[in-house]
Amino acid sequence: ENHVALKSRGETCIYAQDTNNARRKILLNVPLIASGLIACPPNSFAADTDVESFLKSGGVAMPMGVSGQAGKGRPETGIIFRDGSEVARDSRTGDVLTEILVGPSSDPTAIIATFTSPWSLQTGSVFDVECRDGKTGDGAFLSVTKPLSKDFADTPTSFFTDELFKPTGRFSFYGAPTDVKVKKSRVVNGVRYIDLSFSTLSQSTMTEIPRNAIVAATVPSGSDRAVVLVGSASANRWVNKGAGEAVTKTVESFRAVPAPKTGMKVRARVNSSSIADLLN
Repeated sequence: ENHVALKSRGETCIYAQDTNNARRKILLNVPLIASGLIACPPNSFAADTDVESFLKSGGVAMPMGVSGQAGKGRPETGIIFRDGSEVARDSRTGDVLTEILVGPSSDPTAIIATFTSPWSLQTGSVFDVECRDGKTGDGAFLSVTKPLSKDFADTPTSFFTDELFKPTGRFSFYGAPTDVKVKKSRVVNGVRYIDLSFSTLSQSTMTEIPRNAIVAATVPSGSDRAVVLVGSASANRWVNKGAGEAVTKTVESFRAVPAPKTGMKVRARVNSSSIADLLN
């Protein structure tokens, strides 16, 4: 096998190209080779879930029941995985790594996205790249925006909040979140951080659940779209349980950079969603 190493936050990521089967494996740090810690979330569509239950566990107890249906599909995060790639998290360090595609389907750009999370990597039909605590609902997920119409520096904060809270978004199962308030927006080393609060509707109790979040967005070189990491927790846990500190550390660890050039063709992993629609 041929190997290409990439340094990221002091860690070495190994990209192994198997010339026999033309498959590409992404291994997060050398110890993963021995431990076999490779997780690959399915990409099939699933029925809707209760927001409160989903934010805590990723699903409801009886998704096929009336309370688990709302006539919608899985959340749309804009994530398209590179063919042969996987999502990996080192359980010892919390480092998460994946390879995704951004840009037009005729000429997509391969991007390596990394972050460090204290929460476990989630697998299942409703997840693309997401780490979360199933009991508390604290977590972070990766997404890709539509093409920017302006330079990244000139793109208004509303562009990112509109993308985050769009009808098919991660927090919009039963209507768009309410009470959306942007508290702070800043750019540090090419990454825009947006602190905000909002409320989501619980289907089971029909009450609004206040949450706080931090959005970290960056536009990798060669891309016209932002790759975004969103970390969030309930407003109560944010202050009283230290969740705000955990979310802050997670989003500040986020990086998204062009993948090293190889002889392999850049193509999307086949799944049940429309690849062309998402990339174009």
